[in-house]
Amino acid sequence: MATLELRHVWKKYGDVQAVRDLSLTCRDGEFLCLIGPSGCGKSSTMRMVAGLEKITAGDLLMDGRRMNDIPTRARDIAMVFENYALYPHLNVYDNIAMPLRTRRLASGEVDRRIREVAEILSITQLLPRRIQNLSGGQKQRVGIGRAIVREPRLFIMDEPISHLEARLRANMRTELKRLHRRLGVTTLYVTHDQLEAVALADRIAVMHQGELQQVGAPAELFDQPANEFVAGFIGSPPMNILDFRSAFLEGEDLLLEGVGPAIRIPAVGAQLRPTLTRGTHKLGIRPIDIELRPPEGEVTICGKVLLRERLGDHDRFLIDCATESLVVETPTDVAGATGDAIGLFFPPSRVHLFEGSSGRRLSVRDSIARAT
Repeated sequence: MATLELRHVWKKYGDVQAVRDLSLTCRDGEFLCLIGPSGCGKSSTMRMVAGLEKITAGDLLMDGRRMNDIPTRARDIAMVFENYALYPHLNVYDNIAMPLRTRRLASGEVDRRIREVAEILSITQLLPRRIQNLSGGQKQRVGIGRAIVREPRLFIMDEPISHLEARLRANMRTELKRLHRRLGVTTLYVTHDQLEAVALADRIAVMHQGELQQVGAPAELFDQPANEFVAGFIGSPPMNILDFRSAFLEGEDLLLEGVGPAIRIPAVGAQLRPTLTRGTHKLGIRPIDIELRPPEGEVTICGKVLLRERLGDHDRFLIDCATESLVVETPTDVAGATGDAIGLFFPPSRVHLFEGSSGRRLSVRDSIARAT
């Protein structure tokens, strides 16, 4: 196992800055997911850690040792790729054996490690098979087995299950988490799928336009996003974001005014008074945090139900609130049908306020952390 540390790392391709001043630590034995949209710099970061790309500036350290100029083969890293990278002319046994044979290990040791890994991954019966006779999920297990058998200090996984169909992808997430708990190897996992990251990671590092936006446990990113980008990227469906021209305190209440009706959030003045800024603001609230009530009751805003969808164990509403359309997720027994007038209540402890210019989150009230 190893501690991985990036200190003020930059990566430039000509005039393009792919990674900007990235400082990030992956702790010993940790499962760290690097996540962000296409072009955010996560793959460039992964390739620099693996030694496949030169670092333009900054330092990469493993267990305190500077690795910038250490070749890939000497970094004791095992990689798992999206495209399997298997040898089609070899059977499963020989594919898994390849990295051990290149290190000239004794045949008895090679056989012991292969059979131990095959048992862990439940692929013992596949060892004699040719690669072309395997399903996608089986091929991915072989690719993971070839990485595990090396017994490396660090795993790097580059979107290893993104191409699998939904049910198999969910099964592989479970298997990867189980493997990490059993092996305890430090893992850097790169993905664009935030659901995958939330399911797997001890911590998640969110990148956007080459810069690190926030790093923390899944519950922390969900409940206390550092900025509007993280708030919108983490969570499915994403957080509702409402624009307002002005935000000010009226007693202990927050009053937000825009093109549509004003919104009042009670009893948050003490938290906001030190940080509230002038100018435009955005209010954020997650679909699962909005309560639907009769419009004549105590509500934050009123609207009209445009659509109600049954999604198994919960329902999803699309509600028109004058200039905004909000998504709300509720238990299936909540009243409301398409065309109904309805009230929406925003619990003060679940509301987020963002600066309009910077997107920075202002502390409204420390959110209640959800269990992961």
